[in-house]
Amino acid sequence: MNLIIIDYGVGNIKSIQFAFKRLGIEAKLSKEINEIVQADKIIFPGVGEASFAMQMLQTNNLDQLIPNLKQPILGICLGMQLMCQSSEEGNTKGLGIFHTEVKQFSSGLKVPQIGWNTIYNLNSKLFSNISDQAYMYSVHSFYAENNKEAIANTNYGHVYASALQKDNFYGVQFHPEKSGAVGAQLLKNFIEL
Repeated sequence: MNLIIIDYGVGNIKSIQFAFKRLGIEAKLSKEINEIVQADKIIFPGVGEASFAMQMLQTNNLDQLIPNLKQPILGICLGMQLMCQSSEEGNTKGLGIFHTEVKQFSSGLKVPQIGWNTIYNLNSKLFSNISDQAYMYSVHSFYAENNKEAIANTNYGHVYASALQKDNFYGVQFHPEKSGAVGAQLLKNFIEL
């Protein structure tokens, strides 16, 4: 299994790498286009501010590469948000893979949402052996609007898309690498897709 975690200077890549190591899988960090293209599976992480992250992708021409990848790719947190059309964070144009916008949580909520919340309406092989209403760990101030590509929902003030899928592209808003046994099951499911 040739698993690449895209290392573009924005992300919690070590915790993801350790999560796969616990599953017996060595994940390689890379921002090299030729290595990414040859991978069997790809993780697209992200933590931080959307416009800066997009600049980092552009610096390495990864903004052109990612939408054209053919193998399964999993965006995590900001990685998923960057796969959307746009984000209100920094008025950022996204990669346009998922047909939804990323919005900021309303000021009436405690922001960022930090901690455990449930996922439900699970509708993908990505969630095999994961029960509806399972808890996942989240840290985010922005969310993807619910849409037809949603494969899981979460409610925080209102319902939003906590996971998305289109063709070979998957995205999760929560952090599977920080979500214990349930998160480990999701990463295992991704590897087995």
